[in-house]
Formats: sequence, C-alpha cells, structure tokens
Amino acid sequence: MTSPSPADTGGGAPDEPQWLTPEEKEAWTGLASLVLLLPGRLEAPLQRAAGLTLFEYLALSHISETPERRLRMSELAYLANGSLSRLSNVVKRFEQRGWVERHPDPDDGRFTLAALTDAGYEVVVAAAPVHVRAVRQLVLDPLTAADQRALARIAAKLRTRPADLA
Repeated sequence: MTSPSPADTGGGAPDEPQWLTPEEKEAWTGLASLVLLLPGRLEAPLQRAAGLTLFEYLALSHISETPERRLRMSELAYLANGSLSRLSNVVKRFEQRGWVERHPDPDDGRFTLAALTDAGYEVVVAAAPVHVRAVRQLVLDPLTAADQRALARIAAKLRTRPADLA
C-alpha cells in the first residue's frame, strides 16, 4: 500500500488519519514553532539578567501576583506550565535561597502552599522589567490589537486545565 499524500484529507478506512490540508499544516507548524522556539527566546534575557529560567520566573511571578503572595503548589504548577514534581524541585531550590517557604494549606491540609518571602519578591521585582521587555519585543509589539485579542482567544480554546484544578 502506498503512503497517502499529505493533501489526502481522508475518505479511507475510519481508523486512517485525516491528513492535514496545507492550511492546517501551516497553522500546526506555526504553533509548533511558537511552542518550541519562543520559550528559549523569552528565557535568554532572564538568564542573563537574573540567572532565572523562564519556568523559575513564572513560578515566582505567579506567587507574587496573589493577594497574600502564596499559592497551592498544584495551581502554581499549572500556571507555570510544569509538572508538580518539576515545580517541587524548583521550589526546593527557592527555599534554599530563602525566596519561598512551603506550608500546609490551612483550608485543606492535603495541599501545600508556596509562599513568597520578601527576598523572593525582590527577585521577581528585579527580573520583571527584563521579562516584560522581552514579551513586548517578541510577542506583543509585532501584533495589532486585533491580533492580540485573537491570540488570547486561541490560547483560551487550546488551554487544558487538569481536572483537579477545574
């Protein structure tokens, strides 16, 4: 049996893949490029200026944006786009640096809260301008206001939220 042409959009057996149209392939490869390349471009200035990875910055930043500067670890893992085990390792390093403390959640002891210390808050405040400049330069400035709204809508449609955080 010969391989189907990429332009073949199906019509065969129900278990055969529905191949991407050229427009679908362009959308997919564009998204894949963003997902794979953009994080490194956003991380480089953070590494140079603050010695932080993008994941580390996002974790600290998300905690800093909560009213009491504390957040459940499971929610933080989702917001920073990482696994709970990866976050635990990062938070352990933050604890060693005096940036974060962990405590049982007083509302539900099954959960752990990550709380940002004053020293951790200072790290975020120092790194934030570097990150915002990179976000503006690499993401927002090339887009029109309509593009930005479309990007937000698309991101919302593609976002997946773990069942335990829904």
